[in-house]
Amino acid sequence: MKLKRYSTLMVLALGLAFGTAQAADPIIIKFSHVVAAGTPKGKAADYFAKLVGEKTQGRVKVEVYHNSTLYKDKEEMEALQMGAVQMLAPSLSKFRPLGVKEFEVFDLPFIFDDYTELHRVTQGPIGKSLLNKLEPKGIKGLAYWDNGFKSFSANRPLHELADYKGLKMRIQSSKVLDAQMRALGTIPQVMAFSEVYQALQTGVVDGTENPISNLYTQKMHEVQKHLSLTNHGYLGYGVITNKKFWDGLPADVRGQLEGAMTEATAYANKIAKEENDDALAAVRKSGKTRVYTPSNADRQELKRALFPVHKVFASSIDETLVQSIYKETGFDPNKL
Repeated sequence: MKLKRYSTLMVLALGLAFGTAQAADPIIIKFSHVVAAGTPKGKAADYFAKLVGEKTQGRVKVEVYHNSTLYKDKEEMEALQMGAVQMLAPSLSKFRPLGVKEFEVFDLPFIFDDYTELHRVTQGPIGKSLLNKLEPKGIKGLAYWDNGFKSFSANRPLHELADYKGLKMRIQSSKVLDAQMRALGTIPQVMAFSEVYQALQTGVVDGTENPISNLYTQKMHEVQKHLSLTNHGYLGYGVITNKKFWDGLPADVRGQLEGAMTEATAYANKIAKEENDDALAAVRKSGKTRVYTPSNADRQELKRALFPVHKVFASSIDETLVQSIYKETGFDPNKL
């Protein structure tokens, strides 16, 4: 009788221990992205993973998959919606194919003059309302991470508007960017980012637009003689998660993750700016590309030439949204 009671107690004890072990298993978040670990986005994803581990005391583990090791660029969005991966940070241009046309507003040239104006939008009510538009697609938007402002490069000086005429310029797929290039008198060429260096080297295209960190890390400055610091367009990422997964998390865990994301976002945006500044210094030092800083008059000329792109696309993007951004940033078309 005593042996039977002992056996029963042992079974109960083992069951309790097993249950405790099961309860202690961490919640896994697979964070997939398509760039290298050493990029600002890669570093920010790793920093977020570190913060989450600390803030949740191991209750949540973020597994970061860099450089398309889990999903490639064209696969990851579907994987997120299906729940095969829990977190991504795609470029904002990726949301237009989902049917969320409002994100095209970030492609409009000179919609933001600097980081201060940009962050009034991305870190304020307008940015939050845009992220909320992803929810019917099964996606929860968490934050915006900067990559930087784009500048034009080419194999001839880009000082005046007339200098752009006739150049073949590489763009990523975007109707807004296509219209931007045509407004400058250039010939837009849609091309995968991985193909741009060779295309510049062989003369398939004459120039392109990039944040300086992209230009430098991809060695495009070695095959571009001139760089004009126009800062005419923004390139950034949306940090997103599977909505069903997010809503199913305990409320306290969601709060801890939100805190980690706030800190990681500040870090991401800080290093993005620093790395663009460092890249510009390195481009200058290389002596292979002549860097031109447009005067206020040059920049105004570009703005006037490109503002018709706003007029063409405002209604298809969302006229109210565009006007609300003008109001937030203080942009006045009548002063162009």
